[in-house]
Amino acid sequence: MTPEWIRSSATMKMALKACRRHFGYAALFSALINLLFIAPMLYMLQVYDRVMPTQGRTTLLLLTVVLVLALATLAGLEAIRSRLLVRASVRLDQVMAGPIMRATLIQPDSSQRLARQAVREFDVLRQALTGPAVLGVLDAPWVPIYILIAFLIHPWIGVLTLVGALLIILLAWRNERATREPLTQANVAAGRSYAAYDASVASSDVVRALGLREAMVRGHVGDRRTMLELQTDAGMTSAKLSSHSKFVRLLLQSLALGVGALLAIDAKVSAGAVFASMFIVGRALAPIDQLVGGWRTVIQARGAIGVLDELFGATPPDIARTRLPTPKGRLEVEGLTVVGQGQKPILYNIGFRVEPGEVVAIVGPSGAGKSTLVRAISGAIRATGGHVRFDGAEQSDWDPEQLANHVGFMPQENRLFAGTIKDNISRFRALVGEQSHDVDEDSVAAAMLAGAHDMILQLPGGYDKMIQLGGGGLSAGQAQRIALARALFRGPRYVLLDEPNSSLDAEGDSQLTVTLEELKKHGTTILVVAHRLSVLPVVDKLLVIRDGRVAMFGARDEVMRKLAPQQQRVTVQG
Repeated sequence: MTPEWIRSSATMKMALKACRRHFGYAALFSALINLLFIAPMLYMLQVYDRVMPTQGRTTLLLLTVVLVLALATLAGLEAIRSRLLVRASVRLDQVMAGPIMRATLIQPDSSQRLARQAVREFDVLRQALTGPAVLGVLDAPWVPIYILIAFLIHPWIGVLTLVGALLIILLAWRNERATREPLTQANVAAGRSYAAYDASVASSDVVRALGLREAMVRGHVGDRRTMLELQTDAGMTSAKLSSHSKFVRLLLQSLALGVGALLAIDAKVSAGAVFASMFIVGRALAPIDQLVGGWRTVIQARGAIGVLDELFGATPPDIARTRLPTPKGRLEVEGLTVVGQGQKPILYNIGFRVEPGEVVAIVGPSGAGKSTLVRAISGAIRATGGHVRFDGAEQSDWDPEQLANHVGFMPQENRLFAGTIKDNISRFRALVGEQSHDVDEDSVAAAMLAGAHDMILQLPGGYDKMIQLGGGGLSAGQAQRIALARALFRGPRYVLLDEPNSSLDAEGDSQLTVTLEELKKHGTTILVVAHRLSVLPVVDKLLVIRDGRVAMFGARDEVMRKLAPQQQRVTVQG
């Protein structure tokens, strides 16, 4: 009977469907392999029961030739079966790796642990489905047949084999009960340990600057100590039970020899049947013993399935959406609400409207929710409630990839990726098969509009300079200009900039104003989060955010007049 955790798991169903043909052929070859495994037993019977009493050398020669051919065929089939499982692993990766990565890249910030762990857990599942434990599963259906053969040799041999099989199954059940919880806890602890370490490595510059290295190392070593303690406890228990299983199997093989000898003394079986009994008992119990030995892998695979099921359960269905026309630039935000991890609203009931070609500066105190607002509008995070409409079309009605072509987003952190400068500006369009000439031309145009072209040419390698993950190898100002060029790639109708001048010098700040003026001439709708007021001459409207709510929204000069008395009161009170 198929276990409930397999029957109810969408991930397992997807995996088995992807590898169904490979596993089907592997099962077929397993059947042939198990049939050929009977060849040595038959050879042994014939040698002892026919060749030795008759001293038939020719018979022995022919039997040996047949045995060699059978064993050679068996070895070839085992090699083919192993290749099938390797190909199944590759096929599984081809089918599931893409959806898993897409699901991880759409997860909100609150699910980053899940996203970081998913690919690693998928590799655990992939290795388990195509590893040694699967061989035990493929051979297990032949256990009853071997038991039947044992009964054909003699009922007592059959009883011994049946009792041995039941005993090892009981040990396997005890193994599962004893190791399930410790191994599950160890896997969870390992996932947390790896995720925490990955986060520290990603922020290694901050760790060094703040003198946190030794503290972080001790923390991570402590995490690993906890993980290893759980793994050790589970491993010790599993090893003890596996040794019990092996002891039972070897004991039963020896007992089969003894029982066969006793039966032979009473002339109830032939001399060849004595050795055949030992062989058939060992072969009948081998798949069960193999499953017991690979049970740790099975438990880890079950934990991996749980993580992947959780990931897919938290991912909205990827449906084909109608391709909408290129927007003109109207933006409407209605009742937008974003709730943080602590269930406290970061944004509450935000609403405003921007016409095509308008420039809106979003201002307010730190922590008011300005960055969260532009991230929600860009689609970087999911809003808890409300609506964002681009030319009247709800954000969720757009195909995300299509909408991203019309929205240029520059986050507060300059998150550049490992690759060339051109790759980063072009959003890696070459990887999806676009023509190199078009990508080059559009990348240079975006860099020129952002005022980054001359700066890039002065770098070693220019547009082909390789940069590290996070913009390593560039200054903060250089990375910010490249991030701006990326946002402007291929002239999006909406440009959302989160503090685009925070790392720019006076020249870069002046160039940013020129860039915004040029975008405005072309009718681009611009939202810019700004603490520095150098962009105000270009701005049409101001949106003031306080405590996650809209405090003011309107024409720049009108809002500035309303803000002036408040600023004066703050100054007097200060």
